Amino acid sequence: MTTWIDNRWYVAAWDAEVDRAPLARTICGEPVMLYRRLDRTIVAMQDACPHRLLPLSMGIKEGDSIRCRYHGLLIGSDGRAEEMPLRNDPVNTSICVKTYPVVERHRFVWIWIGAAEKADPALIPDFWPCSHEGWTFDGGYNAIACDYRLLIDNLMDLTHETYVHEGSIGQRELMEAPITTHAEGNEIVVTRWMAGIEAPPFWRGALKQDGLVDRWQICRFLPPSNVIIDVGVAPVGAGATVEDHDQGVRGFVIDAITPESEGRTHYFWGMARNFDIHDTGFTARFKQQQGGVFAEDVEVLEAQQSSIERNPGLKLRAYAIDQGGVKARLVIERLRKAEAAEAVAG
Repeated sequence: MTTWIDNRWYVAAWDAEVDRAPLARTICGEPVMLYRRLDRTIVAMQDACPHRLLPLSMGIKEGDSIRCRYHGLLIGSDGRAEEMPLRNDPVNTSICVKTYPVVERHRFVWIWIGAAEKADPALIPDFWPCSHEGWTFDGGYNAIACDYRLLIDNLMDLTHETYVHEGSIGQRELMEAPITTHAEGNEIVVTRWMAGIEAPPFWRGALKQDGLVDRWQICRFLPPSNVIIDVGVAPVGAGATVEDHDQGVRGFVIDAITPESEGRTHYFWGMARNFDIHDTGFTARFKQQQGGVFAEDVEVLEAQQSSIERNPGLKLRAYAIDQGGVKARLVIERLRKAEAAEAVAG
């Protein structure tokens, strides 16, 4: 039994990753091929020729169709056979390849791996800062050799910044500020408010002034496996509160986490911000810096996964700082069990 929820939207790629040439990517254990039709809409298809199972992503594009590189079976963008290997043979209309619902939104390509008839675009997680006027957004991608839930744990407990990211965004005040955790339906929210502190170098540069600040980190888990983190600083006395904090500089760390298989994860990351939005040079430099920060996470998470596998008799323990990740895992498990029960019943 898998650890993820099937009937949900997952990010399969950044919009710029998918072009006319096929892109192969395993999503929730299923090999998928993505490419754009001539009208730039996206095809998502099982990456296996129905004849001898050669990956179709190795095939030859012909218009919007793809021809298997092994024996030449031609498959249309709807997944149906259009031409047999022996071209004089009549087309066998029963030959088809599974296709998946796909939607482009918030710079991402979202795919629905489960039952296609249940694919409702309204269920796509609300990454509103990525598309909202007055904000700008960019980011990158990492393939990580770890259970996708370890990454959720990591992002829902930013206490680790003090040590894992000591040279970049870590700050001792993170260990001293109290945190609160609560649920909003199936979403889990972890809030840390740090009042009257020195801003770390990045936020001091973004604010463009010295002086004490109020700093916040509000982590929100969005099923099935996404985390957005509301971060920023405002000058002390500007009136910023947990509920209303647009008085300074603000960003949202965007984390779209897609299981590849058990023990491997696609990590699509970025930051949407409401400051210096027209400074494309800053956007490029910050993307590079953010990538360096996340590379530190990758090192830790892969080592953690390896240690888990080497110590099968040991279990992860949860302390007070882990409540966000624990509650997120409970949501995943509850939704997964409900889906399984519905499948049995129906």
